[in-house]
Amino acid sequence: MTATLPGASRLPAPEDEAPSPAAVVAFLKAHPDFLAEHPEIYRALRPPRRVHGERMADHMAAMLDAERQRVRSLESEVESAVTAGRAGYGLTIRVRLAVLALMRSTDVLDTVTQELPALLGIETCSLLSEKPDRRGLLPLPRGTVARLLGPGKDAIIRAAPTEVELLHEEAASLIQRDALVRVPVWTGTPTLLALGARDPHALPTRQAVATLAFLGRTVAAALAR
Repeated sequence: MTATLPGASRLPAPEDEAPSPAAVVAFLKAHPDFLAEHPEIYRALRPPRRVHGERMADHMAAMLDAERQRVRSLESEVESAVTAGRAGYGLTIRVRLAVLALMRSTDVLDTVTQELPALLGIETCSLLSEKPDRRGLLPLPRGTVARLLGPGKDAIIRAAPTEVELLHEEAASLIQRDALVRVPVWTGTPTLLALGARDPHALPTRQAVATLAFLGRTVAAALAR
């Protein structure tokens, strides 16, 4: 008989012991479709060294198919990232041209509304203010800029534009995607640059926000001249 020290307690048995190989085999036999329904498991399995019979060959084929699917998924993600990068780079080039136009402009509002759409490859470009102080600025209800942009944001791109009549006026029916950009004018009046595009690719949702925010600051600097 084994003595027990006073005050000592029996150690608890482990609760999450790994199942025995026999239990795994029994489970798979009872659930023959389990591996087919969970192909991700094949990536954690070691392939057999030799193929004996159709069942082992099927096992190897399933493992290879699971790996091919993973590779295809990775390739799709890479292609998507490359495409987004190209679109973002194209917008960067167009914004540079727009900045040059604003630097030489003698009528900023005319440049924004008449020249920038063609330079940016979009349908419409508007300047809107909650307190218009010059001709050509479109009026906005108080609080609109903060509501549309959200806290702490200088630019957003919207795949499903709202309030298009207010922001894009007569071009509203053409707009499939738009960008809203804060214009930090020196007076502090909430002011917005609204870009509207018929072609969604003209305003890519990736790698574009910082570029558009820079455009908004450039417009503000041009207005302050």
